[in-house]
Amino acid sequence: MAGQPVTESVTFPSNGGQGMGYLARPDDGAAHPGVVVIQEWWGLEEHIKDVARRLAREGFVALAPDLYHGRVTGEPDEARKLAMGLDRDRAVKDLDGAVDFLCGMSQVAPKQVGMVGFCMGGGLTLLMACRNADLGAAAVFYGGNMGSPDLLRQLHCPLFGAFGERDEGIPLERVEALKEGLQQSGQPVEIRIYPGAPHAFFNDTRPSYRPEAAQDAWQRTLALFHERLR
Repeated sequence: MAGQPVTESVTFPSNGGQGMGYLARPDDGAAHPGVVVIQEWWGLEEHIKDVARRLAREGFVALAPDLYHGRVTGEPDEARKLAMGLDRDRAVKDLDGAVDFLCGMSQVAPKQVGMVGFCMGGGLTLLMACRNADLGAAAVFYGGNMGSPDLLRQLHCPLFGAFGERDEGIPLERVEALKEGLQQSGQPVEIRIYPGAPHAFFNDTRPSYRPEAAQDAWQRTLALFHERLR
C-alpha cells in the first residue's frame, strides 16, 4: 500500500468543452494503472473523493469527474432533481474525456483504465463498459440503470457487480436479469448480492453503510483492477 496520495483539482477536454474533476495519485513518481471513479447522485462530495484517495493508496491514479460541474447536495430531494436533470449525453462525453485524460497521463500505465461507479455512477459505469474500448475492467456498485439486452451483450471488459439483497430500488430479479445479459457478452462477470445489505451499503458517511459487505466488495474491486490493469 502506498503512502499519502497527491491530490488536485483538474480540468480536461470534453467534446469541445471542458470537464472537471478530482485527481488522486501515489506520490512516488512512478507510472500506475488509472481508474475513473463515478459519483452517486449527491455529486462530487467528500465520500467519492475519499474513494479516489483510497485507490491512490492502493497504487492507482484515480480521477473522479464532476458530472454536476460544481453542484453538490446532501439532501435526497435535491439529489434526485440533480440526477434527473443530468444531461446523459454530456455525462458520457465527460466520462470519455476523463478516460482520455488518464490514458494521456505519463503517470498512467497501462493505457487501458478501470472504472468504478456507485448508484447513478454504477449505471454510468455499466454503460461505459459496454461502449468505451479503453476500459480494461469495471466495477458497478448498485447501479439501477441496467441497460438493454443488446447493450449488455456489448460488454467488452471484465466486470464486478455489487448489489444489496434489501435494496428497495433494485429488485433481485433485475440483478439476475443483468447477470444473464452480461454473460452473453463472453466477458468474465461476477455479480454478488450481499445478504441484508440495503442500497448504498458502501457509503460510510450514510446510515446505509454495512462494513462487512463494503469491505468484501472493495477487496473484490481491488483484486479485479490489480489483475486486469497491468
